Amino acid sequence: MTHPYARELGDFLRARRGRLRPRDVGLEPGGRRRVTGLRREELALLAGLSTDYYQRMEQGREVRPSDDVLDGLAAALGLDDEERRHLFTLARAARRPVPARVDHGPERVPESTRRLLRVLDTPAVVLGRHLDLLAWNAWAVALLGDPADHPPDRLNMLLLMFDEAAAPLRRCASWEQQAMDYIGMMRAAVATDPTHPRATAVVGELSIRSAEFRRLWARHDVRGSVSGTKTFQVPEVGDIVLDWDTYPLPGSPGPVMLVFTAEPGSADADALQLLASLRATGRSDESYPTRRRDI
Repeated sequence: MTHPYARELGDFLRARRGRLRPRDVGLEPGGRRRVTGLRREELALLAGLSTDYYQRMEQGREVRPSDDVLDGLAAALGLDDEERRHLFTLARAARRPVPARVDHGPERVPESTRRLLRVLDTPAVVLGRHLDLLAWNAWAVALLGDPADHPPDRLNMLLLMFDEAAAPLRRCASWEQQAMDYIGMMRAAVATDPTHPRATAVVGELSIRSAEFRRLWARHDVRGSVSGTKTFQVPEVGDIVLDWDTYPLPGSPGPVMLVFTAEPGSADADALQLLASLRATGRSDESYPTRRRDI
């Protein structure tokens, strides 16, 4: 059986090789090429490896690359710091035997974290390692809607982002970048446990039903804790543009807190305050576990 980390490593190398062109690395394109990126033998030459050895790595066969080999590959592929860490994470895991048993128990949000959610004066949610929504505060309810609109097993950032009901949102200019941020976070999670049933279920479902997801997932981009900007289309107050940042919580790997903020005194901050006032209810001091609508 192919080691799951070796298979993931091979897929990552193949995707990164495919994005390079001969001119990117100082090679002449030559005659007619059957591949869009570098050939295996070209990358192997740049990394100082035999073509056969590199091919075995891409095929996910049982190889144990040294750190020196990985350094050569990272340089040849032009990996950034985060991609290089991802390469080493996968390769070092592939050197170890497949664990006989891995704990895949449910993720839990500490009560202290729920208290923090309640006192934050801005929308915030807690995401599990595979982007399942575990908890959120009343500000997030005002911004994102009633969590009871979705069953618990659908409360996942990727499942909701690629849901057919959210198709109109894909006209937003920043939609693909937002999707890539979440996909990159999922890639980082898969690197820690490629056989986790939740990752397999989410990625498997989206790979079957969404051509857009398949295209973006095949890029093998990876993100750790990230930040960005997201536009929310809210009928009551119009578009709200918020910055978002992720903050790791205790646990390795573990949940992260995703916090949305607006520049104080800005039109977006005013719109967020107005929205919270319009949707204020008697449940405004609660944090909500595991039920929500599209985010």
